[in-house]
Amino acid sequence: MNNGTWSLSWIEHHVDASSDWNLGSLEVRSLFLFRLTGSTISLCATVFGQMVICARNVLMTLRTRVLPGEQCNMNNNGNKRAPTTATQRLKQDYLRIKKDPVPYICAEPLPSNILEWHYVVRGPEKTPYEGGYYHGKLIFPREFPFKPPSIYMITPNGRFKCNTRLCLSITDFHPDTWNPAWSVSTILTGLLSFMVEKGPTLGSIETSDYTKRQLSAQSLAFNLKDKVFCELFPDVVDEMKQKQKAQEELNARTQPLPLPDVVPDGDPQQAHYGLPALNGGPAPLGGANPAPGQQQANRNHGLLGGALANLFVIVGFAAFAYTVKYVLRSIAQE
Repeated sequence: MNNGTWSLSWIEHHVDASSDWNLGSLEVRSLFLFRLTGSTISLCATVFGQMVICARNVLMTLRTRVLPGEQCNMNNNGNKRAPTTATQRLKQDYLRIKKDPVPYICAEPLPSNILEWHYVVRGPEKTPYEGGYYHGKLIFPREFPFKPPSIYMITPNGRFKCNTRLCLSITDFHPDTWNPAWSVSTILTGLLSFMVEKGPTLGSIETSDYTKRQLSAQSLAFNLKDKVFCELFPDVVDEMKQKQKAQEELNARTQPLPLPDVVPDGDPQQAHYGLPALNGGPAPLGGANPAPGQQQANRNHGLLGGALANLFVIVGFAAFAYTVKYVLRSIAQE
């Protein structure tokens, strides 16, 4: 029998032996309360210790588990994961950008590497980029958000070099100006703001607005050839395909009108070429293009009219010369 059991038995014996608890000795009552308090404290300590051990095991499990869409970010040796701080921060930024999207921009992380994000910029209205879709990527360091990311543009755009690190105040070119409070939304907003400006920087190029509009029209076909783009942005791909289809239908309905080689004044056939009638000629008829045989007839008629006009000029000049000669001869005879 251990001390705890002997003490409790001894207390019970003396309590039973007492006719009244209130009349028991002070020593018995004090010892009873002391043993009861000690047992309670010991039980509470045991329960608290078990709770601490369980909490530690849960934290270790969460820390070592790889969540879906956040697989290991391998370094050059291929053995390290993305730090918990960067992963948690990028998860928060992803939820924030889904809840409150950035105007003209959408972004998605790679399923295999949360430190690499891809984005799509829709060209804003009233800019040379209107109607274009510009694909790029963000590469976040393992120390994010305490260090800034790298920014690349993949789609030819006329503003930035393709697949080249861009020098902006929000990129790894300027870690001294980086603010850890800046989110992915802040970074993409700053990129769009600098894109529509004309300020030079490392990684930028200078082109005309005409070139930018041409690249804007070509961006749809360029991006549809990119496998990563199509996998990350299926909704944008559907939008681009519908836009391409509508443009093709419009081009099929709109055909350029041919111009005549020679159209004499007042020729009613010139109306078929979309030209105004001259010298009070008739107005255009219908707007349909003439048949090839009719076009050839019109062309031959124009050539014949030109030859007759030249013949009349020659005959008139000869008559004028003969008249002058006759007048001069008459004056000489007088």
